Amino acid sequence: MKFTDGFWSLRPGVSVKYAQEAYEFAQHDDSLVVYAPTRVITKRGDTLNLTSLTVSFSSPAEGVLKIHAYNHKGGHPQPGFDLEGSPVAPVVEIGDDSATFSTGALTATVTKGAPWNVEITSGGRLLTKMTPKSIGYVTLDESAAVAVEPVGATGVSSTGRPPASHYMHAQLGLSVGELIYGLGERFGPLIKNGQSVDVWNADGGTASEQSYKAVPFHLSSRGYGVLVNYPGHVSYEVGSETVEQVQMSVPGEEIEILIFDGPTQKGALARYTALTGRPASVPAWSYGLWLSTSFTTSYDEDTVNSFIDGMSERDIPLSVFHFDCFWMHEFNWTDFVWDESVFPDPEGMLKRLHKDKDLHLSAWINPYIAQRSVLFDEAAQAGYLVKRADGSVWQWDMWQAGMALVDFTNPEATAWFQSKIRTLLHQGIDAIKTDFGERIPADLVWHDAIDPAAMHNWYTQLYNQAVFEVLEEVRGKGEAVLFARSATAGGQKMPVHWGGDNSSSYESMAETLRGGLSLSMSGFGFWSHDIGGFEGMPDSGVFKRWVAFGLMSSHSRLHGSRSYRVPWLFDDGSESPGQSAVEVTRRFTKLKARLMPYFYAVGQNAHRTGVPFMRAMVLEFPQDPTAAFLDRQYMIGSDLLVAPVFSASGEVQFYLPAGKWTNLLTGEVVTGGGWRTEVHAFDSMPLYVREGTVLPIGVREDRADYDFIREVQLVRCGGAPRSGATVELENPAGERMSLVVASVDSEALASHITVVDHVPGTPVVNEL
Repeated sequence: MKFTDGFWSLRPGVSVKYAQEAYEFAQHDDSLVVYAPTRVITKRGDTLNLTSLTVSFSSPAEGVLKIHAYNHKGGHPQPGFDLEGSPVAPVVEIGDDSATFSTGALTATVTKGAPWNVEITSGGRLLTKMTPKSIGYVTLDESAAVAVEPVGATGVSSTGRPPASHYMHAQLGLSVGELIYGLGERFGPLIKNGQSVDVWNADGGTASEQSYKAVPFHLSSRGYGVLVNYPGHVSYEVGSETVEQVQMSVPGEEIEILIFDGPTQKGALARYTALTGRPASVPAWSYGLWLSTSFTTSYDEDTVNSFIDGMSERDIPLSVFHFDCFWMHEFNWTDFVWDESVFPDPEGMLKRLHKDKDLHLSAWINPYIAQRSVLFDEAAQAGYLVKRADGSVWQWDMWQAGMALVDFTNPEATAWFQSKIRTLLHQGIDAIKTDFGERIPADLVWHDAIDPAAMHNWYTQLYNQAVFEVLEEVRGKGEAVLFARSATAGGQKMPVHWGGDNSSSYESMAETLRGGLSLSMSGFGFWSHDIGGFEGMPDSGVFKRWVAFGLMSSHSRLHGSRSYRVPWLFDDGSESPGQSAVEVTRRFTKLKARLMPYFYAVGQNAHRTGVPFMRAMVLEFPQDPTAAFLDRQYMIGSDLLVAPVFSASGEVQFYLPAGKWTNLLTGEVVTGGGWRTEVHAFDSMPLYVREGTVLPIGVREDRADYDFIREVQLVRCGGAPRSGATVELENPAGERMSLVVASVDSEALASHITVVDHVPGTPVVNEL
């Protein structure tokens, strides 16, 4: 949100009072408090008729600095995220010229007097700083408030955000060459420098600046992260209004930011997710191929069986079948009642799919109760639906006629909704797709009287949490799987998330990947996307390229809008033998199965450390200047580089960092440190194994869940192992092995594991 008109002036109707000096220090328990008047005090009379800001420094966990700045503190406390900190013993030192607050290696040094100056260092290395104008209390007159959030005839802006008359902002300095990532799932440029970003969940599709997963957390190339601890609207100006600063603004009288020390980006993500929540462990079967009915297609039990049997007949291993919206009758969403006209025996059908087809099953829901739903009157009478200011139930006709919102701030409403989920699971559903949760008006009345503007983004957290709790209760921890579209900070605790409504084009493939990498830099460990694109019918080329990309993601789902996504619909293989959609889908599904010992270990690492499964190149190669800008390729874990093909010609340009790299599919060994241009057939893509890797390769290709310790061989790739590198093995039963790469040899391991040296020029994964 921009308040200034160039460097010297403010916009019309805007006034800002800045912290001008650190006038006085105090220590309150384990915090440092700084009194910061908004003009320099030269005499006692200057203290009169003056706004004075208060800035406190504290720590919820070692290596995490909390900065809380406020004007008036007598109002309702600003809500924040659920944080899971642990007691720390910070060091506070107050001297004549400055005061310091230290937690672990992270230190804030506040200079006494004017001008306002705070330096934040890690082990003596400057991370960022707060200079004059970095803490500001902003007042907007009516015209300026409307200019910021234009209001329509309904009294609500086109964004759904209520205009505010007061804001607090904080600024953190950007060093020369410093780059900023994160802020949730953003489909534009991966690097956020130069952008204005509104943290405000919206159902805008992947081709827009809006986000289904808006997260007020950013990650710096200098190895620190920053969270604005407010679940409502946060406005960012990332080197855009003031090019030397990241500015964060929130409505109201206070702002709280948390700074996470790294000293690397991985370290900052680890600290951030330790505080906001680590991703839950997801079951091995969930990594396999998911097939959906698609969104608005017509289907019944015969259709379902024809799809499943068709995959089996074509030797394409399938792990999960998903029932999208129309498992319930139209106009009734959500009522949790199977449409008898197409599914006369749902429990019998689910049992047969489990037993005869060896599948896990997923079903679609949303948190809205349509007026025609059998649940509407029940929920309205019990007070389970969100209300308007006049006490009536809030309703509108977007999406479902007369729909209302379940009030998840009401524990009884949450328990009621959970009882419906529990019934669905007992019928035989294993995973839940929690769709929607973004279009939450900001002028409603909630059961717990929370600020309605704060509930807009926070609603999805309560919605997904309600469902995930039941999944863990019924299926057990480590077996619970969501497929969620919307989220905010902390949502990573409840995987998996998918990228929302994309379109069937190469351009949309690329924007989808940017969104996933941006989300991973925001603390989310697992991510998926609609293979083939959601909107439109992809041509055969787009579908096949997307299949390869999708199966080299943490989770892989074939899903569309108005058309099915079974591969035999796209071509018959007559034009290019070996390159049909069926053959490409078979090849990459089986490849993923063979890579599952490695993939599962990477996923378990994401669960334990918060470092994501799919990683932007800069996470693994922070010292490589080129890696900082790459957004068309990524790493799976530390050892496997993936470069999807985003062109009809099969040409792909990608960057290999320094060192030797082994092509997973051909066995070619090449030297990195520069760009490569390759042309790939549909059954291929750039997949490169990093030098010094011992890659665990499974011996099964028929399923995603098997014994990754006993049904595995280890393949040494690319010369001497990297110093300190390990190979991790873990199976779905919970057995674990951690082996130092340098000592991996046949004699050192149990007899059931074989170790082979890769022969250059032969596939790393053999017999494909």
